[in-house]
Amino acid sequence: MPDFHRSRSGGAPPAGEKAATVNAAQQTEAAPTRAGFSTVMVKARETGHGEHVPAPNAWLMALEFRAPWELWSVLPSWPALMRAPAGDGHPVIVFPGLSASDGSTLPLRGYLHNLGYDVSGWNQGYNFGPRAGILETAKRQVQDTCDAAGEAVSLIGWSLGGIYARELAKELPHCVRSVLTLGTPFAGSHKSTNAWRLYELTSGRDVTQEADNFDLPGAPPVPTTSVFSRTDGVVAWPASLQAPSKSNPHTENVEVYASHVGLGVNPAAWWVVADRLAQPPGQWKPFERSGTLQRWVFPDPQR
Repeated sequence: MPDFHRSRSGGAPPAGEKAATVNAAQQTEAAPTRAGFSTVMVKARETGHGEHVPAPNAWLMALEFRAPWELWSVLPSWPALMRAPAGDGHPVIVFPGLSASDGSTLPLRGYLHNLGYDVSGWNQGYNFGPRAGILETAKRQVQDTCDAAGEAVSLIGWSLGGIYARELAKELPHCVRSVLTLGTPFAGSHKSTNAWRLYELTSGRDVTQEADNFDLPGAPPVPTTSVFSRTDGVVAWPASLQAPSKSNPHTENVEVYASHVGLGVNPAAWWVVADRLAQPPGQWKPFERSGTLQRWVFPDPQR
């Protein structure tokens, strides 16, 4: 991979920035307890290493077939979605997941455009991993967009696209206003997903070597929200948990009910994205699960 991520060889980052991990013997994939969540976060602070989290099982993978229904649910949810805070017009770039293109993020981008944001895709075709020139082009896009708009850009990444968003924010913190990721596996081992073989096939890169060489779990130095689902059939949900960061207190994990393939078209995930983007610079507050309906739609991530 090009010199894009912060290398671990340059010194280990603070323990508070490390990824959330989970002991497979103490966790179940479908219904973890509050104590189980605490175990995840304690290990994130104490070990700072991506202990192996088993990839989602066959049952969770089968649940990925609900993704079309998540897309169709946007229609009856549209009146409620349009009650989200209006956008302030600042630029937003959305990065697609592995083997996906800007077409996959078109519904989300259309929604954000309707709210008033200046939204664009990543404009590099299908995302087959960080092949030659991909990351450099993405970095130029963020810099050029920031320069043209005269203000910082918010970055949204779905799955692998979230890795790009997080690492771009580390490289260009002065150009990035906030980062939002959807089912992004930044905290677990490379085998915490059911897509690692596809990644190696499409990118031509050894995922183990890349995971060892770069500090993916470290929190970006800007407001960062990780949206995850415990019923994700591709990425083990603990692999998407951002551990508390000593250098950046403005990080959070927000849980929704969604499949991995459907996260980018899920109305609940869209609401979180819209709510987070609407925060004025310098006025970050954690996502609020206020009201009976919101507590039902957005479960307590620490349960």
